[in-house]
Amino acid sequence: MTSTIWTEKYRPSTFEEVKGQTHIVGKLQAFVKEQNMPHVLFAGPAGVGKTTLSLVVAKQFFKDSWHENFLELNASDERGIDVVRNKVKDFARTKALGDVPFKIIYLDECDALTKEAQQALRRTMENYTNTCRFILSCNYSSKIIDPIQSRCAVFKFKPLEKEEIFEIIDHVVKQEGLTLDENAKDAVYQASHGDVRRVENILQSAATFNKKITQEAVFSIASLARPKEIEQLFSYCVKGDFNAARKELLDIMLNYGLSGLDIIVQLQKEVWKVNGLSDKQKLQFVRDCGETEFHLIEGSDEFIQLESLLAKLILSVS
Repeated sequence: MTSTIWTEKYRPSTFEEVKGQTHIVGKLQAFVKEQNMPHVLFAGPAGVGKTTLSLVVAKQFFKDSWHENFLELNASDERGIDVVRNKVKDFARTKALGDVPFKIIYLDECDALTKEAQQALRRTMENYTNTCRFILSCNYSSKIIDPIQSRCAVFKFKPLEKEEIFEIIDHVVKQEGLTLDENAKDAVYQASHGDVRRVENILQSAATFNKKITQEAVFSIASLARPKEIEQLFSYCVKGDFNAARKELLDIMLNYGLSGLDIIVQLQKEVWKVNGLSDKQKLQFVRDCGETEFHLIEGSDEFIQLESLLAKLILSVS
């Protein structure tokens, strides 16, 4: 077992190694082949390949000189207007090294940039198009001002599909000599929500204790309750047994170290699998989950709110 962080160890360096996002990979390959590209905006959830594809573009575009012609900045750390005026502008104004037409600046989490910094960035993108291209990455494109969006080709990333996550799991398992059954693989997928970074972190954490990774180990490391336990909780609610449902809920939270917000996420997902509840009751429960989440965010006592949530469900059944 090496001390390498697996999210870096298994980061692809070519387009062929990238899993998922096929609709985006093909267009980026065309940019590299033509040795030309517009400014680009990557938008989507965490861990789905935005930074990886930016690095792949740089490596394929610049080959051995990619370190000299590629600048990566995290806008959540350096989010003020001075960063754009100094670091970004200084790098953008100089010519690229080697036989390449321009440099590339990668701004990660650029939705954290202040509005003033975004306004400064927009002018920099205009002024230095002859020597530099920008790849901007964000979780929410709505937080990027329209003038920047209109200057970029926008690519929307999505969480990876189950089959693509399984391919990544199989590759890591083979390379690290791990043992993983289908139930454990399915648990990793459920815990990851299509986030590759989370997949690799879960596998590395589980493999630290035992190379034979079980479903229970995955749920424990991911701080998720097993679906069977959530199913048992709902069965008590359907029977109208509030005390048993309350005890099961508290046991789940204590055993897995879950917060009120964590358990609500699981409850609203698993309720659709429950027998004994009508579709209308399930819809009402999801609505109640939303209200409970709001109260928890506002600072209400989580145990009182969760007990209230269970009580509402039991009253709708009785």
